[in-house]
Amino acid sequence: MASVKLILRQHQTDKAGHSPLYLRVIKDRKTKFITTSVKLLPNEWDEAKQKVKKNHPNSARINAFLSQQVADAEGQVADLERKKKSVSAKKLKEAIKGKDSTNFFTYAYDRCEKIKSTLALRTYMNYKRYTEKFEKFAGTKELYFDDITVTMLKDYVNYCSTTLNNGNTSVRYSIMILAIMFKEAIREEIIPANVYPFLSIKLRKDKGKRIYLNADQLQRFQDLKITSEGKAELSRDMFVFSVFGGGLRFGDVMELQWKHFDEENKKINKTIRKTGRQHSFKLGETALNILKKYRTPLTKPDDFVFNMIKDRERYLADVNYKYTETERNGHIANFHLRNIGKELGIPFNVSFHISRHTFATTALNNGMRIEHVSKLMDHNDIGTTQIYAKIISEELDKAVDQYIK
Repeated sequence: MASVKLILRQHQTDKAGHSPLYLRVIKDRKTKFITTSVKLLPNEWDEAKQKVKKNHPNSARINAFLSQQVADAEGQVADLERKKKSVSAKKLKEAIKGKDSTNFFTYAYDRCEKIKSTLALRTYMNYKRYTEKFEKFAGTKELYFDDITVTMLKDYVNYCSTTLNNGNTSVRYSIMILAIMFKEAIREEIIPANVYPFLSIKLRKDKGKRIYLNADQLQRFQDLKITSEGKAELSRDMFVFSVFGGGLRFGDVMELQWKHFDEENKKINKTIRKTGRQHSFKLGETALNILKKYRTPLTKPDDFVFNMIKDRERYLADVNYKYTETERNGHIANFHLRNIGKELGIPFNVSFHISRHTFATTALNNGMRIEHVSKLMDHNDIGTTQIYAKIISEELDKAVDQYIK
């Protein structure tokens, strides 16, 4: 026989000190909670009498409302247990909540499709990917919003950290995607505002860090003679091009076409994928030499400079193919860059994004004004660029400590 009881969940207290009141259903030692949409201060609830105390201004009205909810729930439980010999707590909850209750995954996937046109493709794919990740953890598609409790979220954080070996940033993003879906559902008045378990979740945050190649490492990276087959040399050249070409991101380097290169003025003119802004900057001698290496008498304006993309026409026409091709080639490039870094004895894993950090620190070390570096990197805020200036200042402090006694 299942039991139905009202429970004030004080571990979900909001900033004003109010806690949500839930219907708790227990069947075969399995517990399910169903929101009543009522929030109370702890001193307004009488646990023993299962009533709101008279010190609440609307106690009579709320008690009548709660009595009806409990009666309806007990009626649903009795009906279902009478019809079926074996019924789970989950099925009892579904019966009490009714068919119009919102399934979290149904809502989340539908929401992804609704906002797809307003998001960058990569962001949209990440929303879906992280929702699928949570679904795998939950082990079921049948999950309602109020099933996702503080305890469940803490278990999910632990699962991401220990089972999946996710770093702090990935764990934060995993929780953030779920929180976004809750906020959207609350904004659309699909769920009440008190069904938001994230305020009690504390997540570690990685300290901002920028890894880059110093002058010696970069020179050895450029000078290395690559004899292996495949795309190792191409990946290295794209990396170096980025270092000496404004710190362009991988996707922008990969899809660079010859028509983006103004040979007369030695400039790149291209719309940056991440920001959608038109970007124009002059190339130095090292970047120009790399372009010469890949130019042939048969080169056409619409050809890609670096031959990594399998199907050019499909890449330019199909946004989903563009995303998957960028991901695929990004993994290939990073695989080769890691191997090159290991061969050179570089004490960290080299990835393509490090070319961007290397450009910034190299330019600032060589005296370029921070405003110019920020412009070349297409930063929205010069504060982002100042992170690199801080790194250089810290390196200078270390040099003083080491060499000046």
